[in-house]
Amino acid sequence: MKVTASIPWLRVADLERSRAFYEQGFGMELLIDQGDCLLLGTGEGVYVGLCERPAPRDTAGLLLCFIDDDIEARTELLVACGAILEQPVQQNETYSIVHSFLRDPDGHRLEIQHFLDPNWRQPAC
Repeated sequence: MKVTASIPWLRVADLERSRAFYEQGFGMELLIDQGDCLLLGTGEGVYVGLCERPAPRDTAGLLLCFIDDDIEARTELLVACGAILEQPVQQNETYSIVHSFLRDPDGHRLEIQHFLDPNWRQPAC
């Protein structure tokens, strides 16, 4: 039995600012408005939940990774939308990827990634 989707829920200081960031930066749309929590998504299996809450104590272990074919353009768009660039676009030979790292307006770490292996979606066995 497989799961059908996954939703990372993020604590954010300003719900509307974060909504605008994920809508403009990733092309997500509002799917559910629960008042102090919003569920955004692309309609293609990519979801992010936002809840207006006090700042998290620690986000060091959290990394949201988004797959994109045009890493440079997405990275530039996210910076224009308010993200902080931590690591510019570069190739990682170990994992056969191209990626960049950023922080969203609430400090959540983001990775924008492109797999160089054309078979990355295939089962390993």
